[in-house]
Amino acid sequence: MIIFKRAADLTGYLEKQRAAGQSIGFVPTLGALHQGHISLITISKKTTSLTVCSIFVNPTQFNDPKDFQKYPVTIEKDIALLEKAGTDVLFLPEVGELYPGGTVGLERYDLGPLETTLEGEFRPGHFQGVCQVMQRLLNIVRPHDLFMGSKDYQQCMVVQRLLQIMALPTTLHRCPILREPDGLAMSSRNVRLDPDQRTRATAIYQALQAIHDAWAAAIRRGGQVPPIKPLIAKATVILEAAGFRIDYIAIADADTLASPPAHADHAVALIAAFMGEVRLIDNMSLPKP
Repeated sequence: MIIFKRAADLTGYLEKQRAAGQSIGFVPTLGALHQGHISLITISKKTTSLTVCSIFVNPTQFNDPKDFQKYPVTIEKDIALLEKAGTDVLFLPEVGELYPGGTVGLERYDLGPLETTLEGEFRPGHFQGVCQVMQRLLNIVRPHDLFMGSKDYQQCMVVQRLLQIMALPTTLHRCPILREPDGLAMSSRNVRLDPDQRTRATAIYQALQAIHDAWAAAIRRGGQVPPIKPLIAKATVILEAAGFRIDYIAIADADTLASPPAHADHAVALIAAFMGEVRLIDNMSLPKP
């Protein structure tokens, strides 16, 4: 695995690989890697000739400075995991490499309703920060294929919008959520949970599963969108009983995040909630008629 810290060096190397006919896959991360990230590397390696991973804790996407300061950094472990997975290239820039003019007064993007819906509402400025860093990374890497985890459901939608704004031919692949044996979605933030919190955190998966099962039962009975409020109320009870502080529970259209969904055949349930100081998100596609 080749490690680059300078954007110009990486771009030059990738231009040569591209000229030689190599297809480039890209997996952007914030580090603190787990098997969910490694699954993206695996999918990229099966899809493309050369896989690039980046590790960069982007300051502009943390609307809470404390969250940025507490984000886990495990770079030596991350490098070992990436090498074992067969990653070809790691991009490991400093903040000044991506933001040479600083992080104040940066460009803004027209994200439409995504910026004020769900994550956009509860994390103001977050998606602008995601776009700011992703535009820089995409311009450096210029990948043929981009691989992101579906746990960050709305973020995938934002990045797809960014690709349209940038008019890049890059194909975004939304890859499956990887879960622990007890159902908790793999997340870098899970390491910040103490043992008791980690046990109780599975309630977020249980709440999604309860929505899924009730939705499926309603679909079997009539094929129509079931009443949303009782499903959200049941999920709320599950989460609050486990000690979660809820930001939102939503059942929305899978393409637009409009809620409630107009049709039963393309809906998703999404949750964001705090376990102590740790904010967890998860989602689950709902069954079609």
